[in-house]
Amino acid sequence: MTGAPRTRGPGATRERTSSPLTREEVERAAAALVAAFAATDTRAYFDAFAPDADFVFHTEPDRLPDRDSYERLWRGWLADGWRVLSCESSGAVVHLCGEAAVFVHDVRTTTETDGVTGTTAERETIVFHRTADGSVTAVHEHLSPVPTTAEAST
Repeated sequence: MTGAPRTRGPGATRERTSSPLTREEVERAAAALVAAFAATDTRAYFDAFAPDADFVFHTEPDRLPDRDSYERLWRGWLADGWRVLSCESSGAVVHLCGEAAVFVHDVRTTTETDGVTGTTAERETIVFHRTADGSVTAVHEHLSPVPTTAEAST
């Protein structure tokens, strides 16, 4: 007998069916990613991203097409004496989309480069998806500055 794989009875084959992401899984993955960034934990931070993840940062002139590109940039920052002192996430919203999810939050980050500290207020969007092995991995990150209001600038 030829045709589609059998799904019941002797000799049945099973197709892997992935389950939709849950809010809790996405929140855990995002919290682990933010914690690794806050600790300047290079390995844990980049392990949160798929190899083909892409990155859009308002501070960079070009889109970073994959994790390796971002890791090279990161290593350059570290070589310049850069490190994260703190990173606080707030106002998180999770949009569930089956095996993918969009995580949006505000992030306040304090960094230091050769003894000079700076704090940024940004909005970040991270797209997560469930991988073939069932884990949750980031596949896209977009970082934008929080606009200054007229009140704040006067």
